[in-house]
Amino acid sequence: MSISVTDELVAANRHYAKDFKDPGIDARPVRRVAIVACMDARLDLHAALGLDLGDCHTIRNAGGVVTDDIIRSLTISQRALGTSSVVLIHHTGCGLQQLTEDFRHELELEVGQKPSWAVESFTDLDQDVRQSMTRVRTSPFLLHTDDVRGFVFDVATGLLREIAPAPESAP
Repeated sequence: MSISVTDELVAANRHYAKDFKDPGIDARPVRRVAIVACMDARLDLHAALGLDLGDCHTIRNAGGVVTDDIIRSLTISQRALGTSSVVLIHHTGCGLQQLTEDFRHELELEVGQKPSWAVESFTDLDQDVRQSMTRVRTSPFLLHTDDVRGFVFDVATGLLREIAPAPESAP
């Protein structure tokens, strides 16, 4: 019988826990920043941004797209846990650039139920970052919408490229 990936992760955790010492840090991020990024396994956000444990809230989903659930997490991050800055990070070579909303239709045909969520696919990275910035800046639930910045992470070079916000959403 082979060991599953989950079994390997649990074993690694046991090894980790042997020397683990409670860092004694609070759930409130030290740097008061929430980062929204794609779930892509190539993005090591802490290393790429020079962050340590406890510095930020990291919220990830497919594409790093600002959805209702991202707004929910950002609202809790700001209102209950003190963050005031939001950094949005998309990346080159994102899988959502290859999908369309047809993905939902195909799922409906396969499982007999239409997903309640949108795929939120896109072809223009910069425009999707701008859309995400606008969604954050215009949310009535967020207290802090002045320090919202968006970037594209280049998976080949590791560099961030800042995206200017859409003119109508500039602070």
